[in-house]
Amino acid sequence: MNEKNQTKVYEIFLLGFKDLHNIKIPLLILLLLTYCVTICGNVLIIVLVSYSKTLQSPMYFFLTQLSISDIMLTTDIVPTTLASMFHDKMVLSFSGCITQFYIFGCSESTECLILAVMAYDRYLAICHPLHYATIMDFDLFLKMSIISWIFGALIVIITILALFGLEFCGPNIIDHFFCDLTPILKLSCSETSKVEMEVFFLDIFVLILPFIMTVTSYGWIIKTILGLSSNLQRRKAFSTCSSHLTVVCIFYGTLIAIYMISTRGVSLTINKVASLLYTVVTPMLNPIIYSLRNKDIKENIRKLQTHLRCV
Repeated sequence: MNEKNQTKVYEIFLLGFKDLHNIKIPLLILLLLTYCVTICGNVLIIVLVSYSKTLQSPMYFFLTQLSISDIMLTTDIVPTTLASMFHDKMVLSFSGCITQFYIFGCSESTECLILAVMAYDRYLAICHPLHYATIMDFDLFLKMSIISWIFGALIVIITILALFGLEFCGPNIIDHFFCDLTPILKLSCSETSKVEMEVFFLDIFVLILPFIMTVTSYGWIIKTILGLSSNLQRRKAFSTCSSHLTVVCIFYGTLIAIYMISTRGVSLTINKVASLLYTVVTPMLNPIIYSLRNKDIKENIRKLQTHLRCV
């Protein structure tokens, strides 16, 4: 085997939030509580949609896929982060680090695609209500969901195959709380520009195109809503997509903020704290937003509470 392609870094040291030592305990408790709320909230959404007859529609099916993606993301990131905070660092094998990046990339890529599919679903429901049931049948929304997961996974696999073509000979320290692509590339002593260009090209398919599809769908939705004859019709139509629109704004808003922060040369501490937004905070907010702004979800939560009290 060519020595140049051999991986010489066998362990990765994640420093996590070592530079925030003074607030380590409060931050650790906050992250643990956030993780518990995230898991409970997203599991609740999945259970409600799975067992409630009033939530058997494509929109809520896509919502369960979003919840699964959020559970994957937060479970991939938070336990390692908590361990690194507790021990001041976290040791991962190189393969473990790559695995963490794979799950992170897969969940983020799939979430971009699922959000775009949900925007298209709302576009059909509001702009073409008479044809919605015919177009968005079971076969279509099931295929769209499966394709989103497969495509999201394949994109990250291509990136990982490119990483294995690099030589990693040290250092083996990542000053971050999880194995993201940029910190991993900094460990390589090979030329990484080709991999970076490849990743940029792949991002077009999992980030730029879904974003354009989402914005276009909501452009037509807003145009249709403004063209309705009464305020009651406008409010009713907007209520069917307000939760999803809020989630989209938070998701893409945090990604854009992270990109801007990463390109301004700010401190690593600010970068790490900002990264918590889309890896920890957003997965927690998604089920809360849908629970507070969706009357069907709220009604089923009340039914579940009543049932539990009776038991």
